[in-house]
Amino acid sequence: MAIAPPTLAQTPAVMPLPSAAGQTDQGYILGAGDRLRVDLFNIPEYSGEVPVLADGTLNLPIVGSVSVRGLTIAQATQVIATRYLTVVRRPIVTITMLATRPITVAIAGEIGNPGTYSLTSNTGAANNSSTTLTAVLRQAGGVSRAADLGRVQIRRLRSLAQGEPQVLTVNLWQLVRQGDLQQDIVLRDGDSVFIPTATTISLDDARLLGNSTFVEEGKPIQVAIVGEVNRPGPHTIEVAQAQAGSQSQAPTVTQAIQAAGGITQAADIRNIEVRRVTQSGAIQAVKVNFWELLQAGDLRQDLPLQAGDTVVIPTATALTPEEITRLASASFSPTEMTVNVVGEVKSPGAIVLPPNAPLNQAILAAGGFNSRARSGSVILIRLNPDGTVARRRIDVDFASGVGGSENPPLSPNDTVLVGRSGLTEVTDLLGTLLSPVTSIIRLIGL
Repeated sequence: MAIAPPTLAQTPAVMPLPSAAGQTDQGYILGAGDRLRVDLFNIPEYSGEVPVLADGTLNLPIVGSVSVRGLTIAQATQVIATRYLTVVRRPIVTITMLATRPITVAIAGEIGNPGTYSLTSNTGAANNSSTTLTAVLRQAGGVSRAADLGRVQIRRLRSLAQGEPQVLTVNLWQLVRQGDLQQDIVLRDGDSVFIPTATTISLDDARLLGNSTFVEEGKPIQVAIVGEVNRPGPHTIEVAQAQAGSQSQAPTVTQAIQAAGGITQAADIRNIEVRRVTQSGAIQAVKVNFWELLQAGDLRQDLPLQAGDTVVIPTATALTPEEITRLASASFSPTEMTVNVVGEVKSPGAIVLPPNAPLNQAILAAGGFNSRARSGSVILIRLNPDGTVARRRIDVDFASGVGGSENPPLSPNDTVLVGRSGLTEVTDLLGTLLSPVTSIIRLIGL
């Protein structure tokens, strides 16, 4: 049966394409590789599945090639309906998305592995969880710990009729804090994602980010630890094994200090600084106060680290005896230290003690003074970090508390020299002077 050509009065009202000034996202943009089903109402012979060809066209019955590249589904529906007006009186066209093409997106900024990623989808783009923003961030290695999650920018291509690309700003903090899934938008072919660098780092945000699923996975990292630690320099920090189904946690400042042999007794733990190099080359500085961690259990101070961080432990100006004792028992202090006790003690030699152990404890660990010792004072010899040697005489008082002038805390590799008493020195001197006479007497048998 022949189909009469339509008259002008029969022409359906075709809505004009959206203007380029519109800011509303009009939907998925068609391109080569998409698979569609085009149905003409009540005309099954003109209906069926068709792919978008490499040149962006559909090969349709009767009307032939129709370009849909760069159009939304709604726009393509109008274009196809217009083409069929030449052969169908009242064309009612319905387009169904059967499968989207693999999409390509670019990711840059504070991301583990910046670059271009190809994502495969077998369903309509609106329901494809594998192409959501957070899923793609995970595939790209996760955001760095210097990222500004409140200003993630997505540059999105719009339809040909709309012109210039659209820039969307996504606030992933709303997703993390409030579970706002609208922020986890589905990415589309040609999207460019930029993760900016945060201008400042909040300890609350840093800990919250560390527990997020789209941050860099915990893995061994190399960081530098300088200042008041026993082994300053670069260290590789391992990650504790995560439980099944959970995400590995990033190494923290505490683990870095432990890897560096623990803090020294001169460490200022109130002003530890973490310096972080961002993707742009700028350096972020974050202050952490480990005294708050010790006193109040504030875990925010134990900042998660990332590769390339530098942890700076400054020198304290003064510490009270109570602070010294508290620091010695901290988990980021060394578990033991070695000092040398030589001279007139019962068991001279290297002595292993708890960190920051006082002078009296070292003498007692060496068995205490022997009968020849000058028990009133000892000499403390210390090798300073600058290579100089400090030597001072200390009056010994076993009743003195830790930190006093008579019982100072010791540092690793200190040497305590216990001298001979005055009477012992005289006796030894006489023995030395008389030793030849004694030998002669013995020789002649007197």
